[in-house]
Amino acid sequence: MPEMTNFLAVLMAALLLPGCLPATAGRGPVPLAADLSLLVTVGDVTDSTAVLWLRGQSPGIVHVRYGPVGRRGETMAQVLVTPAADLTGKVLLAPLAPSSRYRYLVEQGAGRAEGELVTAPPAGQDVPVRFLWSGDLGSLAHCRHVSDGYPIFRALTRFAGDFFLFVGDTIYADHVCQGTDRVPGYGFIAESVQDFWAKHRYNRSDPGVQEFFRRLSVYAIWDDHEVKNDFSGVSEPLMPIGRQAFLDYFPILPPPEEPGRLYRQFRWGGLLELFILDTRQYRRPNSERDGPAKTMLGASQRRWLIQSVADSTAIWKIVVTSVSLSVPTGNVARDSWTNANILGVPEENATGFAHERDAILRALWERGVRNLVFIAADLHHAEVIRHEPTPGWAVHEFIAGPLAASTGIPRPLDRALNPQSLFSLGGIQNFGEVTVEPSGLRVRIVDGNGRVRFTHTLVPER
Repeated sequence: MPEMTNFLAVLMAALLLPGCLPATAGRGPVPLAADLSLLVTVGDVTDSTAVLWLRGQSPGIVHVRYGPVGRRGETMAQVLVTPAADLTGKVLLAPLAPSSRYRYLVEQGAGRAEGELVTAPPAGQDVPVRFLWSGDLGSLAHCRHVSDGYPIFRALTRFAGDFFLFVGDTIYADHVCQGTDRVPGYGFIAESVQDFWAKHRYNRSDPGVQEFFRRLSVYAIWDDHEVKNDFSGVSEPLMPIGRQAFLDYFPILPPPEEPGRLYRQFRWGGLLELFILDTRQYRRPNSERDGPAKTMLGASQRRWLIQSVADSTAIWKIVVTSVSLSVPTGNVARDSWTNANILGVPEENATGFAHERDAILRALWERGVRNLVFIAADLHHAEVIRHEPTPGWAVHEFIAGPLAASTGIPRPLDRALNPQSLFSLGGIQNFGEVTVEPSGLRVRIVDGNGRVRFTHTLVPER
């Protein structure tokens, strides 16, 4: 199996040797090597580990050094990259100290790339956390501009933070984008693993993307356009190779017993826990009528979600779902959770996934879960929503995007959730920022120029 082969290659790469890294003072931005012959991304950070992804210049050994900023000591590792995974590889950085900034250096031949990351606080500490999120990169006429690239990443880099949530549509494998004003290499529909790799490589090679990804870590999840618009699970023939390419290009290490697993959770101190959903590979066909047997998550992921969120002792529980709880999407059939029509009215015999959504929300309400936020993208507009599906029990839904795609407009929300739209913004590229402190959670919607368009603060229910 390709995924197992990649996992074994990662394990073989973890050759660690002692060394010494020059000390660098301070926690602010520092100059980073801009060489784009090597691509790097760090992700899936915990309080003691991180995954470093890289793409080499050529087949052979790539050398990695990493160590804490402001303190002496470094660790060395190396990874063999081959054409079998498009010259990509991963190294598990461990052990790391919690609440610490690390710097890394990746070298192959004359190429070198530097970056930084911040580790999570230990579970018992209420340390403030700030992160950004968005999705939807490179659709139709919105792939890399020959002079500006993906300009929104310059604004993202100014905001920085502890990590970035890349909430789906990290590529548009099923879109053709080309023209004299666009960087060539994206003008095709992906049909082979080599095609999918090329789409990921195109987006990751953008100088603005690399500058941003070298400043902070990334938690990524896919949505539909990593394979095909509105695709549903194993019924899509291209799903396995689209998943392989996604795993080859993001810093994710699934457990060996489930080499294709993408759903996972991460704790950031006492204030925050993330639950990242895979809303694609386990879902039943969108065309099926909704009911008790229809699922977006699959039985195992659904059990994991309910149990993990209910068991969490973090103040804020953030569930990352690439598709919206409340905004209708899809053409012939529903693609998001809701069964509502374009007016927001729930329909009988519709094709959404509202039965499963409502069962999950009911289970979490029954278990007394508070301070629950769902974060989404996919809709190509931004919105901050308060839902009260049960009297006296509220959850919030934060939506952002696109990063570089056609823009959408807000639309009526699913009335079954008793929604209140606190803010919406359409027709513009955008991202969101969340700051979590002991006193509360602040969300901001930021446009592509870096202008804050909306701010809202939630006070935790204790």
